[in-house]
Formats: sequence, C-alpha cells, structure tokens
Amino acid sequence: MSLATPSAVARRSAAAALWVRILLQVLIGGVTVATAIGKAFDVPGFVRVIDTYQLLPPVLFEPVAVAVIVGELVLGAWILSGWRLAPAALLAIAMYAAWAVLLTVTLLRGLDLQNCGCFGIFLARPLRWYSPLEDVVAMGLSWLLYRLARPA
Repeated sequence: MSLATPSAVARRSAAAALWVRILLQVLIGGVTVATAIGKAFDVPGFVRVIDTYQLLPPVLFEPVAVAVIVGELVLGAWILSGWRLAPAALLAIAMYAAWAVLLTVTLLRGLDLQNCGCFGIFLARPLRWYSPLEDVVAMGLSWLLYRLARPA
C-alpha cells in the first residue's frame, strides 16, 4: 500500500483547481459572450424588451441596449482571455447581482414580461420567479472563479 506524498497531493489539488478554473472561465465567459451576441443579432428587439421593464425614458432605450451588449461582450471576452481574471470575475459578480436585482424588482412590481431579454434571440422566454435565481447561481460560479483566480 502506497501513501501519496504531501507534494503529490498538492500537485493533484492544484491541477484540479486549474481545470475547474478553466471550466468556469469557459462557462461564464462563453455564456456572457453568447448572451451579448444574441442581443446584438436583434438590437431593435432588445430595445423593445428594455421598454417592457418600464424603468427608463425612451431616449435611453437604445444607448442602454448598446451599452449592455458591448459590456457583456467585453466582459465575456475578458473572462475567456484569462488576463487579470480575478477583477473580471468580480465584475461578473456585480453584473449578475445587478441583473438579479432588476429581475426581482420587476417581479415585485407585478410586470408580466413575455420576454425577459436575458439571452437575446437565442432563448426568448418570459420572466418567471426563478429567473433571478439563475443570476444568483451565476454569481456563485463567478465567486468561485474569483477565488480560484486570486494570486496565492
């Protein structure tokens, strides 16, 4: 019977953490880029979705739509690149927290949104009670990515 040395265990643990970090990068970065692309494929449709939230004056619909699309695209690409990953993961946490708050407030206001706009044209679906929970899960995954990306 052979016992693993502490250094062998540490190497395996570090390798596992690296694979989990890479998986999280691809998952979070990929989903963020995909949602941005889904919104970019139909900017006028995304502008109409923004209108259904009844939060902004019409003059801001298009600039906000473009800012969301560009912001998600840049953040997703940043995460995928792996460059300065910890701050990117923190920004992802903030973004997903903002979406969770927006969706929760919209639900509490009693608005019936037939398309939450969360995934652009890739997955048009109504806003439901569980929609903010998806962002909370994304926040948790982003937090784990942050923890794995921090310098030792």
